[in-house]
Amino acid sequence: MSIWIFLRRWLLRRFTQLSGRTVAVFVFSYLLSSWLFLSLAGEQALTSSFTDFVYYLMVTASTVGYGDMSPTTPAGKWIVALWVIPGGLSLFAMGIGQIASLFLDVWQHQLKGRRSLTVQNHYLVLGWNDQRTLHLINLLQHGEHGNRSIVLAVRPEMDNPLPGEIEFVRVPSFTDKAGMDKTNVAQASTIIIDNPEDDITLSAILYCVNQNPDAHILAYFQDESIANLARQHCPNVECVPSVSVEMLAKAAVDPGSSSLHHELLSTSIGMTQYSIAYPDKPDTTVGDLFTGLKQQHEATLIGIDFGNGIKINPPVSDTVKAGNRIYYIAPKRIKAL
Repeated sequence: MSIWIFLRRWLLRRFTQLSGRTVAVFVFSYLLSSWLFLSLAGEQALTSSFTDFVYYLMVTASTVGYGDMSPTTPAGKWIVALWVIPGGLSLFAMGIGQIASLFLDVWQHQLKGRRSLTVQNHYLVLGWNDQRTLHLINLLQHGEHGNRSIVLAVRPEMDNPLPGEIEFVRVPSFTDKAGMDKTNVAQASTIIIDNPEDDITLSAILYCVNQNPDAHILAYFQDESIANLARQHCPNVECVPSVSVEMLAKAAVDPGSSSLHHELLSTSIGMTQYSIAYPDKPDTTVGDLFTGLKQQHEATLIGIDFGNGIKINPPVSDTVKAGNRIYYIAPKRIKAL
């Protein structure tokens, strides 16, 4: 009695904690026992060839039953009815379950953001602000047209909000090395940090600058004082302050300004603001550049970064050199000047 109880507990433990090794042991035991039983029953047609034996078991276990091979002796028929078919069906179902579980685990890891990514030259968005973040991702998708992957990294317990469209990683914090390594932060070309709490944004900036100093890092701040603190410690980080009050005041003084600014920022319809670096070509003047942009691309020059900050509406006599970043308004992005 004690042996039976021990055997039952062992089998229950193995069946409730299935692993690849356990399944392999069951399959091998099933093949060996079936071959021994059928050999002892005199079923030479089923056991003389290994290929025929495996083929018969697979056809029987999968319930296909072509009928081209079957037991002929009474003992063989009993063995097939009581062992080969029930055991084969159990193992077949077990194998299908393991495969389904494997695919489910892969899907769950992607949906829950538990897997490491191998993307490079991607957008990395750190933070979650509900519809605000979804709108940001939508603008990035329209602006890039699928040229660069988008990775969203969040701290709350949530699933991928856009499965199949973006990559998703959940991290304990934006300074956790193991979690941030999953986002491949060191290979990101652009890092966008937007959190409801400015202190978390500031700590994320310091970590990202340390991990990827060459990336274009942007951070949104609600408190201008914290934004200034970030600029002092990380001058290469582009800090974007909240402009809601300024937008409200501008629209009050110049009616329609809010609609104009929204149009310039939208990447889905109408004219949009873009930027491009002046190529490695002979120097030109702002006047010639302005005329060329208008004639060749229907674009309007609005500002140039000469290396010491953006200069809005620069004089036409200023010289534009290779590497200077040009800011313009156009119906679509200019691929090359």
